[in-house]
Amino acid sequence: MKVGDGITIGRANWDFGGNTPDHFVEHIAKSVPFYAEGHELICYLSDYFILRDSTCYELGVSTGELIKKLAGYNQHKPETKWIGIDNEEKMIKKAREHCSEVDNIELHHEDVLLFSYEKADMIVSYYTIQFIPERHRQDLFNKIYERLNWGGAFVFFEKVRGPDARFHDIVTSLYHDFKLRNGFSPEEIINKAQSLKGAMKPFTPQGNLDLLKRAGFVDMMTIMKYVCFEGFLAIK
Repeated sequence: MKVGDGITIGRANWDFGGNTPDHFVEHIAKSVPFYAEGHELICYLSDYFILRDSTCYELGVSTGELIKKLAGYNQHKPETKWIGIDNEEKMIKKAREHCSEVDNIELHHEDVLLFSYEKADMIVSYYTIQFIPERHRQDLFNKIYERLNWGGAFVFFEKVRGPDARFHDIVTSLYHDFKLRNGFSPEEIINKAQSLKGAMKPFTPQGNLDLLKRAGFVDMMTIMKYVCFEGFLAIK
């Protein structure tokens, strides 16, 4: 099935391999509202958490766009270590090409659930948690909380469900309108939804906050919101 921007995928079989990495940047920028602005906001936030010798992780680094921006924004702190993790080999290959000239970026073809993390001052996840099976999400949040230094930040952006059926219908319709305005055909929109069955399972905003609370976070807030897309900041 064609889902737009040259990406072809099967029903209930979405993944980030195949030909997806070749078209990912163009596709995601048209699919997620304020995608680039979210990157900018995370860069600005890093001023509050990144020290001269900090370690920072991006979970689900994809093609390396965000981690390269973060490293560039913080280039006046060259001893900071930026570590990106992704379980899709083709994505990591693209990220390594994209970030090849940045010395303090490390990229690992690993599972974020199994990776051995150093203590960190900032951990970022940009539309990644929604693809992790629900049964593993709490374990990941627990690990993130444990590996953050005191005062460190977990910044994550997610697609979210409406809080009940009526609101979910509204936000879904508004999101489809957004995609139509960005040039996707009705067939591509339906095909994308079909391909994501079983692969992407967003929680409600409260569901994400509950994951944070159970992990041990007390201080948390929404930092960006557009209909069914939301960015969260949690500080240990």
